[in-house]
Amino acid sequence: MASTTTARALVVPHTGDSSVLEVRDVEVAPPGQGEVQVEVAAVGVNFIDVYQRQGVYAIPTPFVSCSEGAGTVTAVGPGVTDCAVGDRVAWGSGLGAGASVVNRDADTVVPVPSGVELDVAAAAMLQGMTAHYLVNSTYAVGPGTTALVHAAAGGVGQLLVQMIKAKAGRVIATAGSPDKLEIARRLGADAVINYREADDLAGTVREANGGAGVDVAYDGVGKATFDASLESLRPRGLMVLFGGASGQVPPFDIQRLNALGSLFLTRPTIASYTATREELLERGTSVLGDIAAGRLSIEIGGRYPLTEAATAYDDLEGRRTTGKLLLIP
Repeated sequence: MASTTTARALVVPHTGDSSVLEVRDVEVAPPGQGEVQVEVAAVGVNFIDVYQRQGVYAIPTPFVSCSEGAGTVTAVGPGVTDCAVGDRVAWGSGLGAGASVVNRDADTVVPVPSGVELDVAAAAMLQGMTAHYLVNSTYAVGPGTTALVHAAAGGVGQLLVQMIKAKAGRVIATAGSPDKLEIARRLGADAVINYREADDLAGTVREANGGAGVDVAYDGVGKATFDASLESLRPRGLMVLFGGASGQVPPFDIQRLNALGSLFLTRPTIASYTATREELLERGTSVLGDIAAGRLSIEIGGRYPLTEAATAYDDLEGRRTTGKLLLIP
């Protein structure tokens, strides 16, 4: 009978702030039916981890944190036909990624092209596929589309700017410092706004768009920018709330959508946009393929050992970073 493997894992013993995080030794069983076992090279740091740790997304504790990673397959379970030992794979969702060795459902991993390093693949999966579905499916960006992108120097923000520009759209980007605005500008943003200095953020967005509202607002900041995002839209524009970095948006009167011009509002999640194996592969291979071909760049803003995970999350939540943060098991 195959033996278990001891791994180091980032555990949430109970809900709370980053101080509750613990690194523990855990036993990982051999891969089961339809599973692959992966030696993890890098783990993505994401706000969904924060929401799960805080209890915003209710998960029974204790649990191994993190949803995104990349590594090398070291064993395959019964019934696995499209993965082999030695394959390099990455994934963007599913709890338990924050460990040195993990078992993954083979249907949830995407092959990593030879031209992409594993840490870059780990940095690209969740945020890359998020940006991919946001500009292709949630709102089909095309020539002439004007999009508002908040936190444009963050992980998803940088990818949104690049993908919108690749589709010949126009980007109005916001960020909170001159350095972050310069990142957005360098990636192709047509107009940049320091939201900390804008007394009337929606008015400033409209001014940057010749007085008109934007077609779509991509808002992963949440509470602090939600109202301004709504007020920045043209009639029948789409408000895409895909995160809450500044806090969760409280309930509001949906008649506001009427008053502001028959607006649309959606709160998408990646699970709904990678619901089938085919859709997951389409998005994952598209993102990784664009990176391999040099059409899409990923900025890794920091690498932290597993034992410094609390610092990584404090940096993320404090919005002190640009690009993507990684944990190295």
